[in-house]
Amino acid sequence: MPKAILNLLLGSILLIATQACAAPAPATSDPSSINTAVAQTLAAVLTQTPLPGIPSTGQESPTPTRTTAAPTPTATLLTTVAPTSTAILLPSPIFTSTPALTPGMSQVSVSVPTNCRAGPGTTYERLGGLQVGEVAEVVGRHATRDYWIIRNPDRPAELCWLWGEYATVTGNTGILPVFTPPPTPTPTPGFDASYSGLEGCRGTGWWLDIALENTGGITFQSIAMTVRDTTTDTDLSVYADDFTDRDGCNESNSRDNLPAGEKLRVSSPIFRPDPRGHQFRVTIILCSNNGQSGMCETESITFTP
Repeated sequence: MPKAILNLLLGSILLIATQACAAPAPATSDPSSINTAVAQTLAAVLTQTPLPGIPSTGQESPTPTRTTAAPTPTATLLTTVAPTSTAILLPSPIFTSTPALTPGMSQVSVSVPTNCRAGPGTTYERLGGLQVGEVAEVVGRHATRDYWIIRNPDRPAELCWLWGEYATVTGNTGILPVFTPPPTPTPTPGFDASYSGLEGCRGTGWWLDIALENTGGITFQSIAMTVRDTTTDTDLSVYADDFTDRDGCNESNSRDNLPAGEKLRVSSPIFRPDPRGHQFRVTIILCSNNGQSGMCETESITFTP
């Protein structure tokens, strides 16, 4: 209780007591009346309007206590999300005219078109060829490394022997197996002949140029050529152990032989009259030995210069 209110209460009680002492005593003294008056006075004081600036007294209300309800524990469900498997799509291989090759294998390319044969040499049958810009798989090698055994570019299901002169090989060739060459086939002669042109020299005459290609498996050492002018019914022949190509009036080129797989040009005997417009039949015999002996092959061609 504040001190000001307590002093007011005590003063009121003292005033009542003083008046009681000054007034004449009633004939009959009633102690309870005094107590009642005091109680009424006290009640009046307690219920009177508070003075300005003085807080109202009485029973204090307890300071409301903020009660914070404890949060109800909530069970947390921990969910483990499995990583999503992502499929990686690799690009489809791009196929060109050259078959796709397995990475790491030995491969070969050439700087000059090269034949691929049944064995290491021109005596073997030609099975295919590797062109510039093509790549083939290498599956073996010759003991001397002069030839490589590859998948035939023309028929990949079969193997053939590639001459290594113009070849460039990549990969680990040290692990390649060494192939034993097949038995050497019995060589057979063969060649192609074609008309190549007409030349002449004033005061000397005219001659025919014939192109030859050795398509067989032997080397030719000699030639016999018979030229028949069917228009004039004239025959001219030549026999030689070399192959001569006249080049103009004073120059000529000669070779001793015609190896398998190679080409050259030879000149016919000289005609005095101008043969232009005449029909010719040329018969050529090539032989493996000098003197038109040994294994020989014959070809005939007909043409008009």
